[in-house]
Amino acid sequence: MADSDVQDRPRAHHDMGGVPRFLCEEIDIEPHELTPFDRQVDALRQVLAAKGLMTVDELRRGIEEIPEEEYLRLSYYQKWIRSITATLIRRGVIDEADLRARLDGAAS
Repeated sequence: MADSDVQDRPRAHHDMGGVPRFLCEEIDIEPHELTPFDRQVDALRQVLAAKGLMTVDELRRGIEEIPEEEYLRLSYYQKWIRSITATLIRRGVIDEADLRARLDGAAS
């Protein structure tokens, strides 16, 4: 594929490499401390992978399917949990109604 073909191809919102508005922003290369939420999401992904319930490709695909407005608003691990949740619902591992009930119960 020629370089011009790649440049002419429409870009998905998650594909930010070389986007002019991001080229001028300084990249933060300092290590960041993971929050307890970040650690829990990462641990959940590892358990799901070990049990054969979710692959890294499914995680990536789920992240890429997040609508642009939500994608730009969410943190790194919030994107992960959004993808994990959608994948587990799609696979029938969890039920959306049960998940909502549990979330409502946790909020009270």
